[in-house]
Parts: sequence; C-alpha cells; structure tokens
Amino acid sequence: MAEPREPREVGEPGRTRRDPESVSRFVEHFAAQLVEAGVPRMPARVFAALLASDTGALTSAELGEQLRISPAAVSGAVRYLAQVHLVSREREPGSRRDRYRVHSDQWYEALTNREALIKRWEDALREGVTSLGADTPAGRRLAETLAFFEFVEGEVEAMMERWRAHREKTFGAGDGRG
Repeated sequence: MAEPREPREVGEPGRTRRDPESVSRFVEHFAAQLVEAGVPRMPARVFAALLASDTGALTSAELGEQLRISPAAVSGAVRYLAQVHLVSREREPGSRRDRYRVHSDQWYEALTNREALIKRWEDALREGVTSLGADTPAGRRLAETLAFFEFVEGEVEAMMERWRAHREKTFGAGDGRG
C-alpha cells in the first residue's frame, strides 16, 4: 500500500506557498458566489483563479491546467472578463503568449465603467419620459426610475472618492497594478 503523499505546495519563490487543494476550494467557493450574483460560471472561475494567484496574472495554459478547462473555455471567459473590465491582457515579455491580469483596483474600475452604462440608461429614460408624457402613469414611472439612477450615480461618485481616500490611507499610494 502506498504511503499518503504530502500535498504539493504552490507558490512562487520568495512568496508564501499554499496547498493547491485549499486554493482550489477557495477558487470554486468564490466562483460559486459570483455565479449566484449573476456572473457566468466559467468567467467566475477564471476570475477567482486570477485573484488567488500570487502575481494576479496567469497564462491561458496555466488557467486551463489549474481549472481543468479547455483553451476555448479560457478564451471565452477572459473575453467576457475583459469586456466588463475585471481583467486585462498583457504580452508575456520575450514571448508571444498572453497573460491575463487582475488588478487590485478591479472592483473600482468595473464599477466606474458601469457609470457609462448608467448614463446611457438615463438618456434612454429621459427620452422615454418625453415620448410617453411626464403626466402619464408610464411617464411618471420612467421619471422615478430616472431619478433613482441619477441618485445612484451621485452616490457612487461620492463613494468612489471616499474609497480612494480610504484605500490610500489603508494600503498606501500605488498604481493599483497587482
């Protein structure tokens, strides 16, 4: 009977080494939480794996191996994540391989990029209020929805200012890369 083997640790030289099973459990658990919030499953898993990596960056091959998924699944997932501004693609120095990177300010960037979407919704709602008539039940409903988005937009802007100050105080100044 073979003796049980010690779990192989993962990590980079000079960094904390971790049990790959623990890392995998975190990745799958956090990905499940993201899926519950509406993120597609494969992008959620790729995002969680990037978050859990010491460098915050992995190649397609590394993601595929770690998550046991195909190159096509990795490609679709990172395409989605890049569109919602949660990861960026960068060229590996001296190579033709791409690395996918998550940044420490990914939530800030994702939320900030949502502001453009909210502004488009506001424009469409203003047009709807005008088209339907502000004094109609539908027009009033659209006006209230518009007021809600305008309120949220102002609150998010103020909250982001507070976050930047809090982040700098807590983590120091930085470019958010990593």
